[in-house]
Amino acid sequence: MSRILTTLFISCLLCGLPAQYIDHIQEDEGGSFFGVRGGLSIGTQSWSGFEMNPLLTYHGDVFLETLPENGRFSLWASLGYHIRGSRIQQRRVFDLSGNPFQAPGESFQFQNASLAVGGKSVFAYTKIADVYYTIGLRLDYTIDTNLDDYNDLSEGANSQFRAFYPFDTYEFINRINYGLTFGGGVDIPLSDKIGVVLQVTAQPDFSLQYNQPAIDNVASPFQQGQNVTLPERKIRNFTLEVSAGFRFLRKVQYID
Repeated sequence: MSRILTTLFISCLLCGLPAQYIDHIQEDEGGSFFGVRGGLSIGTQSWSGFEMNPLLTYHGDVFLETLPENGRFSLWASLGYHIRGSRIQQRRVFDLSGNPFQAPGESFQFQNASLAVGGKSVFAYTKIADVYYTIGLRLDYTIDTNLDDYNDLSEGANSQFRAFYPFDTYEFINRINYGLTFGGGVDIPLSDKIGVVLQVTAQPDFSLQYNQPAIDNVASPFQQGQNVTLPERKIRNFTLEVSAGFRFLRKVQYID
């Protein structure tokens, strides 16, 4: 992980250096690309004990990319904002007396800053675009969540379920998570210096976003005067992202 952070740090330094110095460093490569991209995210989560549904959110990144070696392989680094999570759809359920009621749908969002580094390789050239695949490692930091929306156990017909939702506490929420980014896309040149990027990536987490052990002797939300044990809750993120953006070429001018 330290190598990842070091690579990203060096990339950020290069972004801030004067153009002449960057040109001097990268004269063999001929320059670099930088750009912005964003789009839709489809988040799902693996919850122990709950069947979760996809959550539609959004994301955005800035990125830096080397010129491809031999026209094919390049390295990249990105920094962005990504909302990960899932939702429970509106559903028809029954209370303890057997009476049906409609429980509303609810979403669970983790707002993460994401650093990633990796490589990409062009495997096909067409008249209008270069087609590539990409893979990299990712480090996320949780800035905020919406779990505080479910702290009130007295609100609505679904309140009896909220005791079994994740708690809004960083005792159980893991701020730092890591995972993989892989997928593919196309680079479409508009001119010598500007191009369009279209990309689809899958982003599974290796770590747990939320990790709560079983909790004993909790007042039952179903029957007054009785205690229950809240089950262990482990949550892991998986996100599919569809992105569009622009990239810009920083050309090299050799300086003695």
